[in-house]
Amino acid sequence: MIPPAFEYVRPGSVDEAVRTLADAGEDAKVLAGGQSLLPLLRLRLAFPELVVDVGRIPELRGIHEDEGTLVIGAMTSHHDVIRDPRIRRHAGLLAAATATVADPAVRHRGTLGGALAHADPAGDLPAVILALDATLIAVGPRGRRAIPAGEFFLDYLQTALAPDELLVEVRIPAADGWGFRYEKFQRIAQAWAVVGVAALVRRDNGHIAEAHVGLTNMGAVPLRAGATEEALVGAEAVDAVRRAAESAAEGTHPSSDPSASPAYRAHLARVLTRRAVLTAAGMG
Repeated sequence: MIPPAFEYVRPGSVDEAVRTLADAGEDAKVLAGGQSLLPLLRLRLAFPELVVDVGRIPELRGIHEDEGTLVIGAMTSHHDVIRDPRIRRHAGLLAAATATVADPAVRHRGTLGGALAHADPAGDLPAVILALDATLIAVGPRGRRAIPAGEFFLDYLQTALAPDELLVEVRIPAADGWGFRYEKFQRIAQAWAVVGVAALVRRDNGHIAEAHVGLTNMGAVPLRAGATEEALVGAEAVDAVRRAAESAAEGTHPSSDPSASPAYRAHLARVLTRRAVLTAAGMG
């Protein structure tokens, strides 16, 4: 299909992009890698008057370390996230989950910031960022502000970003020594996850000392399985992990669509949580 008519600009800096967004108000859409926005335009599910292409802003790309924190530019591609040795060493969960996103062509064009700002609950990376306790940095006319991942996703395809703000980087605390696993169920290869589970586990003296469990596609936003996380603390055996995983769907509101019913999604959340945590804890 042919998208609706729109104006197009390609700013060369973050400041220029922010000014453009401020002038346009809610009539603008940001184009990052284009893997989410372009299909919406072609299907006429989005009708922006202005598309702001931030793909050529160099300061939005790159990865570096800052006193125990990984700093990832919003326009860093999925391909670069997967290959970067610092991410694989300090935030292996992100690298592992990103490697499951779509196909190689999409991973070369799609970006971390674009996937997060799109805020599709069926996307793999929002739940991963939530499990990693990341902080997202936005820049707008009023300056920079830090948004915890738990406060960033507000509703289906809605984030805490104001219309005149641009997501510029993602900051992730280093998780050295933590086990991790991303499990997801999809009906066909390269499809969206029916349900996904991001598990991050720290063990101490043979038992689980701390666990983070993020859920993909179990509600209008990515979620943490809080009841399961609490139940996992102190677990030493496989049976304890299995019992904790039974509460993975508590407090969730999974949707019903042709892929799965809410009851089936809840079942998948329990099964995938058990698998992910057992593997992350080295018990699988």
